[in-house]
Amino acid sequence: MTVSDPTFAIEPRHRQVARELYATARDLPLISPHGHVDPRLLADDEPFPDPARLLIVPDHYVTRMLLSQGIPPDRLGVPRRDGGPVETDPRAIWRLLADNWHLFRGTPSRLWLERTLKTVFDVETRLSGDTADDVYDAIAARLAEPGFRPRALFERFGIEVLATTESPTDDLEQHAKLAADGWGGPGGRVISTFRPDDVVDLDREDWFANIGRLGELAGQDTGTYAGYLAALRHRREAFIEAGTTCSDHGHPTARTEVLTAAEAAAIYERGLRGSASAADAETFRGHMLLEFARMSLDDGLVMQLHPGAVRDHNRRLHAAHGRDVGGDIPRATDYVHALRPLLDTYGMDPRLRVVVYTLDEYTFSRELAPLAGGYPALFLGAPWWFLDTPDAMRRFREAVTDSAGFYNTAGFVDDTRAFCSIPVRHDVSRRSDAAYLASLVVQDRLPMDEAVETMADLSYHLPKRIFRLDKAAK
Repeated sequence: MTVSDPTFAIEPRHRQVARELYATARDLPLISPHGHVDPRLLADDEPFPDPARLLIVPDHYVTRMLLSQGIPPDRLGVPRRDGGPVETDPRAIWRLLADNWHLFRGTPSRLWLERTLKTVFDVETRLSGDTADDVYDAIAARLAEPGFRPRALFERFGIEVLATTESPTDDLEQHAKLAADGWGGPGGRVISTFRPDDVVDLDREDWFANIGRLGELAGQDTGTYAGYLAALRHRREAFIEAGTTCSDHGHPTARTEVLTAAEAAAIYERGLRGSASAADAETFRGHMLLEFARMSLDDGLVMQLHPGAVRDHNRRLHAAHGRDVGGDIPRATDYVHALRPLLDTYGMDPRLRVVVYTLDEYTFSRELAPLAGGYPALFLGAPWWFLDTPDAMRRFREAVTDSAGFYNTAGFVDDTRAFCSIPVRHDVSRRSDAAYLASLVVQDRLPMDEAVETMADLSYHLPKRIFRLDKAAK
């Protein structure tokens, strides 16, 4: 398998300039300010498991495509909620993917995996049913080498900072272990992100148990709304002491809401009694974004908003395998009206930073770019999830640059659980940005020296500054 040098540019002059720009940023350190890598991976630094459990089982992009063709997650080793039997033979799982590799033609999943095989594992063989065992054996042999343990790969990948994502109900034990080893803590190489969704969303079946755990960790009585807010502030302090610079909020919508303390407390009390309605839950989520913004003014955490996913749309998949296994679907999302209460209250305060992502790319030029161009607190997050592809990245730059420029965007965020794909995803983003900047250069719309500077900013300096990682990497 010969992996080419894609620049996502076709015309020869465009391609030449894109390659020159890409070369200026290719070796810059990687800033990964939002993702879902398990911190235990780096805290324990144990050898990776077999190729299937590393590259297939946890990758919902892969398992989702195979499910769409009638191959259930059980056959791919995805654990069941009920502990029921699933395929445990890693070679059988790998062969199943290889036999169906044609399903991924033209997809970013194929691009990412092929480039991971080549650039991380130095595997040249093209994956197919006939070559499945050869590719599996080559990867397995690499995984047995000391240089392929997590921390060694972290160094090799050139990662400067990696942020994981934890709930306020997490005791941060793994991050404490990383800090003890000189890898974590304030300014550390591996830090956490404060994601409070499971204690904010009254619709969750485990919400009541979660706020109980929150109260225990914080030493606060979450049986009252005032105690609940105090517990959240306490846990934010604990996260910040562990090196956290950002919070993250994955709400169904972008709605924000201004409530009085009495109105919020009344909804919270209905939640405690189990009588909160769906409307209550949506109102409370929107109000809590205002509360978290207020807390951010005090403690400096950068807010990230990831709205617009209909979670667990595939109910049978969720019932069998739980969350985050490929059952979520994008939805149309309003930002102009939904964010107005938050922006009216705090949008002009330079102390606040809010990075907004979307799964609804049609809002980039119509809503999000003009909003980011009009409020100093608001920045545009990178194309996310279904949009983190070369074509969608190009469309993103074309849609937002007219209104927001480059410097109201926050740089690339890989948002992945797949550790070995991190350098590949950043590389694809840098190639995509190089192609876009090259198009401006060849049209005489941007001088080459400014394009070079912008390339470095998009790849490295912007995410480091906007996510307040300036002091990261001891």
